[in-house]
Amino acid sequence: MPNCKYRGRKEACQATRVISTTWKCELIVKVFFFFLRGKAPKELHVILTETLGEQAPSYYTVKNWVVQFKRGDFFTCDAPRPGRPKTMSTQEIIDQIHEIILEDRRISAKSIAEQLGISREGVGSIIHEDLDMLKFSAKWVPKCLNVDQKRQWCQSSKQISCRGW
Repeated sequence: MPNCKYRGRKEACQATRVISTTWKCELIVKVFFFFLRGKAPKELHVILTETLGEQAPSYYTVKNWVVQFKRGDFFTCDAPRPGRPKTMSTQEIIDQIHEIILEDRRISAKSIAEQLGISREGVGSIIHEDLDMLKFSAKWVPKCLNVDQKRQWCQSSKQISCRGW
């Protein structure tokens, strides 16, 4: 299970992961409204469970939000966090990686990562997800090869390996 500030409260973690960020913000605003009306966390949870059913956050999540409101933390959405961005896949980097691969299809993801100064995992993610390519017979090829094209790649790679290149 990924890091979760609720540690040990599986239901709360799942509830906060399942709902989208926008929906979560709207939900916290509604909880805040009822908090201002003097509702206790248990009452809030009952209201949310009646209206949302299985998608309602757990009692511990609602209680945590109420505790934050009592401390004076009235921010309804997550604040931006410092640090590097989650992904490096800008269109510019995707294009650079694609050009590097087209120049040399035998290049490794590690070499590309060193050239561009990004992580090897980031390069692998861009190659596999954004460019939709995979490594086949030591070459990067599109995933959408048909059976004949795959067979041709395999035969040509066997011929090259038999020559001792």
